[in-house]
Amino acid sequence: MNAIRLKQVFSAAAALVLLSLATSALAQFVWLDEKGVKQYSDMPPPTSVPNKRILKTPGHSLPRGTGSEDAGAAADAAADSKPDAKAPPTIAEQDAAFQKRKAEQAEKNKKAEQEAKLASNKAENCARARANQRALDSGARIAQTDANGQRSYISDQQRAQQNAQNREALNDCQ
Repeated sequence: MNAIRLKQVFSAAAALVLLSLATSALAQFVWLDEKGVKQYSDMPPPTSVPNKRILKTPGHSLPRGTGSEDAGAAADAAADSKPDAKAPPTIAEQDAAFQKRKAEQAEKNKKAEQEAKLASNKAENCARARANQRALDSGARIAQTDANGQRSYISDQQRAQQNAQNREALNDCQ
């Protein structure tokens, strides 16, 4: 007799568990989000979701506030028929966009590096030109070495010519 009673208690417990699972399955909300994707939840949709986009509430298969079963299909069709509705980008599109941004950044960095190098070279050249100008303006004798390694001093005419060339180079520095 105990075995029969135990079997009945077990059967009743199993029936209660199945019944509770069945009622929790009914407690589902289904709605379309702003992108037209169906959302499932046991919590009600956000208040920003209009009633026409709510496809199912707990205990009802119809959207709130409508009287026909075609409303869910109409909402699906409305979401799919929007010409300006844009599907989310695929992983390949996201990767291509990332690679494009990466290449643009690399190009931008390379250009900035070249501009910095040119600015550094210009600054060095301007510093040399200023030092050369100070030497020319000082009136001190300036020696130069020829192709044979012989030292000679520049003449006044050569000094005036170098002074003009140096001033022209200094004009680019300002």
